[in-house]
Amino acid sequence: MNIYPDCSKTEILNSYLPKLENSEKFNWQNCWYPIIFVQDLPQHRPYGFSLYDQPLVLFKDASGKFACLKDICPHRTAKLSQGQVIDGKLECLYHGWQFGANGKCLYIPQLLAGATIPHNACVKSFTVVEKQGIVWLWPGNPEEADEKLLPILTELDDPKFIKLDYLLNLPYDQSYFIENVIDPAHIPINHNNKRFKRENAQPLEMEVIDISIQGIRGRYRNQKTQDSWIHLEFIAPNLVKYAVWKEQGLVGGADLYSMPLGRGKCRILLRNYHSALSWKKKIKPRWFDHFERNRILEEDLELIREQQMQIESLGKEMKELFLPLKTSDLLVVEYRKWLDKYGSDLPFYQGYETAKLNVDVARQPMEIGNRLTRHTQICSSCNLAHQISNRLKQSFVVAAIAFAAVAMLMENYQTRFFVVGLFCLSLILAVVAHKFKTQFERDVIRDYITTEKRKKYN
Repeated sequence: MNIYPDCSKTEILNSYLPKLENSEKFNWQNCWYPIIFVQDLPQHRPYGFSLYDQPLVLFKDASGKFACLKDICPHRTAKLSQGQVIDGKLECLYHGWQFGANGKCLYIPQLLAGATIPHNACVKSFTVVEKQGIVWLWPGNPEEADEKLLPILTELDDPKFIKLDYLLNLPYDQSYFIENVIDPAHIPINHNNKRFKRENAQPLEMEVIDISIQGIRGRYRNQKTQDSWIHLEFIAPNLVKYAVWKEQGLVGGADLYSMPLGRGKCRILLRNYHSALSWKKKIKPRWFDHFERNRILEEDLELIREQQMQIESLGKEMKELFLPLKTSDLLVVEYRKWLDKYGSDLPFYQGYETAKLNVDVARQPMEIGNRLTRHTQICSSCNLAHQISNRLKQSFVVAAIAFAAVAMLMENYQTRFFVVGLFCLSLILAVVAHKFKTQFERDVIRDYITTEKRKKYN
């Protein structure tokens, strides 16, 4: 999972921080939020999601453009996302009311001929655009929806760039995800494996280059070895950008977008990109690349979920609970302080010294789910691979049963031996297909490092 590119001997590109209003209060509504990768959208049906616990629905109108409405029918409050799209109109499944891209009701089957559709039979609409393979939402004033504020890299419009995209739903607040990915110190400990070794844990030299209402720019490097700086940016409110770099005409980096679905839940859209990749990486299936990404994020998942629940149950400020080190936690603390200074307008947040939380919601247990519900079912590539592997497993099981039945009826020894061989082969293939299928369903099992394994890694 290439979140942190090799930035040794690289030249950092110009930093991207969009220009927002000069208010000291961050306006969370007048920002772009990434909903989903276009390739992962279900075809020919509406797509339901949420932003800060507000249910929304996405669909395509008659012209093929994306439209977004509040996910509630004004008739009897049914969810519009459970309906269907007919000729570019979103139809409620309950009574067939149909709505256009602007939220206006266009058809009510139960009205008498010639009757006028009630003027308040409408749904609030939101501005959405498609850019660089992502659908973006602007929840604020549509007249202020400036596409120049989209937190994207213009270089990615060049078709020579290879993009590796991954999305995942997580059972904790967006701020905890951002805290996690700007915390490089945990990697060699919590992700100890052949690539990241716990023996490499060491003090980090960390610097904050700039803090403003637009976000934070910082960098870090190993203090002992004095490696090249790794640069990162937090671009408020949804993006952590790692090391946009160029070297010998090549450009690469990583964008980690996040979407605050609600209290105790967020979505991440991770994009690695490079202007040149090896042929092996180019032909590697997308679902195969997701195995490693799932493993790394699942190693963090339970820890972060429990961290949030514990902080909220104690009811104390992070400043009272944390014992931060300058050589590991500088960026994390500065991010929480950014929330203290600019985040008071957010629907909810947890800063370093302040917080705005719904206590009743915060104390409810968060559903952790599994790999199937958090990733596979919302990823088009992994979902398809999971379905195929399940069908193969079922086919091989049926074949094994059929071969077993035929073998019992055979009188010729040689023919029976051949059919028994086919039975064994079908059974083995069914087991292989089952094991492959479970890779899309089950979380990684924490493999605690023993002395013997540590010697193997070294």
